[in-house]
Amino acid sequence: MKTGGTAESRPQPGYRQARFWSPDIEVRRTADGVIYVDQKAPLPHYPDRITEPLLEWAAKVPDRTLFAARDADGEWNRLTFSQAVERVRSLGQFLLDAGLSPKRPLVILSGNDLDHASLALAAVHVGIPYAAISPAYSLVSNDFDRLKSVIAQLNPGMVFAADRDAFAGAIEAAIPPLARRLFGRGAQTPDEAFGTALATHATDAVDRAFDAITPDTVAKFLFTSGSTGTPKAVINTHRMICSNQIMSRETLAYFKDEPPVLLDWAPWHHTAGGNKLFFIPVFNGGTLYIDDGNPTPAGVEKTVRNLKDVSPTWYFNVPKGFEALVPHLDTDAELRRSLFRNLKMLWYAGASLAQHTWEALDRLAVETVSERIVIGTGLGATETAPAALMCTWPQERAGNVGLPCFGVSLKLVPMDGKYDARVKGPSITPGYWNAPELTAKAFDNEGYYCFGDALRFADPADASAGFVFDGRTAENFKLDTGTWVNAGALRTGFIDHFGTAVRDVAIAGADRACLSALVFPDMGELRRISGLGVEASPQDVFANAAVRAFFRDRLRTLAKSATGSSTLIRRMLLIDPPPTLQSGEMTDKGSVNQRVVLRNRATEVEELYAESDRVIEI
Repeated sequence: MKTGGTAESRPQPGYRQARFWSPDIEVRRTADGVIYVDQKAPLPHYPDRITEPLLEWAAKVPDRTLFAARDADGEWNRLTFSQAVERVRSLGQFLLDAGLSPKRPLVILSGNDLDHASLALAAVHVGIPYAAISPAYSLVSNDFDRLKSVIAQLNPGMVFAADRDAFAGAIEAAIPPLARRLFGRGAQTPDEAFGTALATHATDAVDRAFDAITPDTVAKFLFTSGSTGTPKAVINTHRMICSNQIMSRETLAYFKDEPPVLLDWAPWHHTAGGNKLFFIPVFNGGTLYIDDGNPTPAGVEKTVRNLKDVSPTWYFNVPKGFEALVPHLDTDAELRRSLFRNLKMLWYAGASLAQHTWEALDRLAVETVSERIVIGTGLGATETAPAALMCTWPQERAGNVGLPCFGVSLKLVPMDGKYDARVKGPSITPGYWNAPELTAKAFDNEGYYCFGDALRFADPADASAGFVFDGRTAENFKLDTGTWVNAGALRTGFIDHFGTAVRDVAIAGADRACLSALVFPDMGELRRISGLGVEASPQDVFANAAVRAFFRDRLRTLAKSATGSSTLIRRMLLIDPPPTLQSGEMTDKGSVNQRVVLRNRATEVEELYAESDRVIEI
């Protein structure tokens, strides 16, 4: 497999040195204000089929670990490249024998583990699409409505779950009776046991199925979050994933110098975890250690344990994950040494990284290894496989999403005083499964996919400095004066300003006279400010004079930076309980869904604009 070659660069002095891309763009402007941004260098060759690199690396480094996960005893259970190919062939035959097809795909209900990884690779190897579904739809939901909705779009021929007992209720409620069942544990018959599937003898049918795959063959379906309606099944083709992996490799050029080592918890039913993270080791001969932790007080303890075992070369997390990790890094020298030992880049996605978290990570790196580590992010979506823009050069604060990857064309369309971002390229989805009307709405008249995100120039005089995320156009709203409000940027600025006291916030004010905020605080920090004990109720903490004075003072200083009614937050209300997955207010990436929060907390929104002793105002 040829990788081609593009211009490359290294970070400036003071940063740990590693090879990255050296983007060289051309910018074209039209008379009506539309801007097109493209890389001058083309995207290098990419394979036609996802598992081509798997076969190549298995021949080169058969005993290298591809995936690893902790077993019941806490030991790392490893799957080598050669073992992965053996599993892929046996499971591929099993899936073919079951008669699966794009019209009867494989559905995986449970989370990240070695069986999930093996089944996913086997399915794409023989041209059978699969869909990993959020486990929360099965394990957290009471009515299974979301699960029923996504299953109805797919009509699966087989469903897999790691544990039969845990998923029995969801399967009974939502899975068609004729769909075959497969379980990692708890199978009631041999035909339902994953071990039986693994024992299947592979025939020439596996090779014929592999040979029949084209770049346009559907590899998988990934569902959108459903923040603006019913989750949509995004078609992911082999071309999308293969081209996107080569885009990422050319951007993170040091992957060519050393096999990437990753430790990651991001769920595989999301595009960041299930496409970018999952396939990086497959395409680059690296290793992915499956982190059984997550950005929760209990989950971060597991991540800490795992990071002491694994020193990643590229580390991904959502902002809440980094925020949860920083206190542990501050107090644990062993953890710091292990994280930063071989690290070349920290990567965040899913939301903007709070400035205090950014500065803490930067400081900890210097204290530990006497070098700064580049902190980067990009712009992507489920529909873009996911990388579309990437920023790999040093920044001093969050927000710069970089420049379009090789092979991606960026189109910026003037809209309500901002630039609406759109992209075209081989990594963009052909559309939504069995939903032609939704597909048509997602693309403009030139075939560019519309993100629903706004961008602005990091440096208006120099487009090569990259672009800054300028909010979700879908989240933006108007005050009753008709003034547009950029809710995304306000949320980021609010969290940065209040520091560790605020975990998240939802901005209210649509069709109102002024802006207000529903604030989800860090209760530990507020108890410290109040001087009240851990037994104090949230209501008592919120009513505490010291807490109210703290927030009123910070709200006043925030107001000094406002430039008008669209950026001036006058009132706020401290909120408990915090957002949850079950309520739909929080995604399993740890980000808050503003629309759902405002809908679910309509009573509190009304209180913000009424006479209330609980409201803090300026």
